[in-house]
Amino acid sequence: MSAFQFPAQTNIYHGKVRDVYTIQSDWLVMVASDRISAFDVILPRPIPFKGQVLNQIAAFMLDATKDICPNWLVSVPAPNVSFGKRCTPFKIEMVVRGNVVGHAWRTYSSGLRTLCGVTMPEGLKENDFFPTPIITPSTKADEGHDEDISKEEIIARGLVSAADWEVLERYALALFARGKEIAASRGLILADTKYEFGKIGDTIYLMDEVHTPDSSRYFYAEGFEARQASGEKQKQLSKEFVREWLIANNFMGKEGQTVPDMSDEWIDTISKRYIELFEKVTGQTFNPETPDKALIEANVAAALEQAGVKIS
Repeated sequence: MSAFQFPAQTNIYHGKVRDVYTIQSDWLVMVASDRISAFDVILPRPIPFKGQVLNQIAAFMLDATKDICPNWLVSVPAPNVSFGKRCTPFKIEMVVRGNVVGHAWRTYSSGLRTLCGVTMPEGLKENDFFPTPIITPSTKADEGHDEDISKEEIIARGLVSAADWEVLERYALALFARGKEIAASRGLILADTKYEFGKIGDTIYLMDEVHTPDSSRYFYAEGFEARQASGEKQKQLSKEFVREWLIANNFMGKEGQTVPDMSDEWIDTISKRYIELFEKVTGQTFNPETPDKALIEANVAAALEQAGVKIS
């Protein structure tokens, strides 16, 4: 879909999977595309309905957590579009891990027992629960790869003040606890996720998407313990299956590596997995919609007017 032109638009930022339009200086319109990324690389083919899935899960979760902390979202003008407040973002991601999986497991299985300054206990198997959830932050790179960073380094580098870190830590752990409650009610385990925060004045806001398959990893709760005991692979709902397929085809985003060809059948499989996650996490039936450019522009204009944005 071509670029939009919204009233009072002042800037466009094309991210890995979303296009962000700034309205004047205080508002954002975020369009979730069907692009998919892994290892910080945009893969060459889009995934049908992925943008709608991400946007609608994020809206569902932002509404379900708005009592924990303020968030940026004002309204959802279209299935793949969100409108809300523009925050000044912290240049870090708050990664919360309840299980040793993904990057944590790759670090752990290499023999290391420290991740982002956090000590991981001995004797864990892949996918085991940590005794308590841990926060393993990463830098938020405008380009290239995000990097692991410790709380101490974040504060020392002035990325976040010590006082703001306390708030971010409290919010992140409370959001993760709520995410686990919601997941458990749907027969799932929220294994890990990431949160992004920003400020308007002195107030910290939760930004971006929350508890989506691009930012989170879910296990099926039924049979989890039995699979752990027998050493079986856990059943997941996340984007990890895409990463695993890429790794199996010798791609991890490293220099000189080429993204493997993605067949029509594989694209369809990924799309169905995203839709499955939407329905499983939210308990709602997914209704696929093809975005209409003119309708989206009209709906966003109406949302701006309703929010009192002067667009003359």
